[in-house]
Amino acid sequence: MLDFLPQSIKEGIRHLNAQKLYEIRLRADKPTTVNYGGEYRYLGEYGLTDFAEKALYCDVDDIADCVFRAGKYSVYSVEEQIKKGFLTAENGVRIGLAGEYVFDKGQPLAIRNFTSLCVRVPHEIFGCGEKIYQACLRDRLRDVLIVSPPGLGKTTILRDLGRILSQATAKNILVCDERGEIAQGQTGDTCDILRFCDKATAFESGIRALRPDIVITDELSVDDCRAVEKAIDAGICVLASAHFASMQSIGKPFFGRFERYVILDGQEIGKIKNIYDRDGRELL
Repeated sequence: MLDFLPQSIKEGIRHLNAQKLYEIRLRADKPTTVNYGGEYRYLGEYGLTDFAEKALYCDVDDIADCVFRAGKYSVYSVEEQIKKGFLTAENGVRIGLAGEYVFDKGQPLAIRNFTSLCVRVPHEIFGCGEKIYQACLRDRLRDVLIVSPPGLGKTTILRDLGRILSQATAKNILVCDERGEIAQGQTGDTCDILRFCDKATAFESGIRALRPDIVITDELSVDDCRAVEKAIDAGICVLASAHFASMQSIGKPFFGRFERYVILDGQEIGKIKNIYDRDGRELL
């Protein structure tokens, strides 16, 4: 899964429990850090270390090589992803990119001279969506928005909800997987997948061509709200996620659009803090 990493980094993470490894941060000429069990620590030659001077380091050439290998030795084949600031490697490993943006007529053309990578390690946790299913979807389908800051398990939960709903309802489910993360692992037998497509296009073409009963997607932006609204108005159930810290911080384009808002605990990955209805009334 992480074969694109420098050999020294791969050796260091072999000393860790893979189930607790959520993120790897490579920064040129700076100590490597990992999100391990929800806490950021330095990564050393033999696993975790508390000292920056004992951490593993990478330089710009190491980082460029990672991008090259993750792109299967052809950056051009993934340049559309890179324009958006990320790259999805095999098995749904998402790599956030930092470097120099190149613009053409005001539009991002490329990122070059990479200086940092944020490697998000996907996990498949069977049953992690069960509580949300029981609380929000067991009696009937509802539009649900799962909310938390980044890196707290929203995508993993959406993947599991797709599998649960497929088994429980046999409904046709369209997974709009813009970053190639949701569909990594076992999706339900009735799931259709659209990868690396912006949500407006995926909703428009996918709904027309595949006639879904349910649409699942992640990381909604304000610009995506119109596509969501059209799907809901057409009688399609939408399950999605967005980056907000609390119910109070949910922006106007999102508020009132979903029947249930699931707020994840900001201190523990995957844990539900509260559930609200479309009017902001607390249900859990």
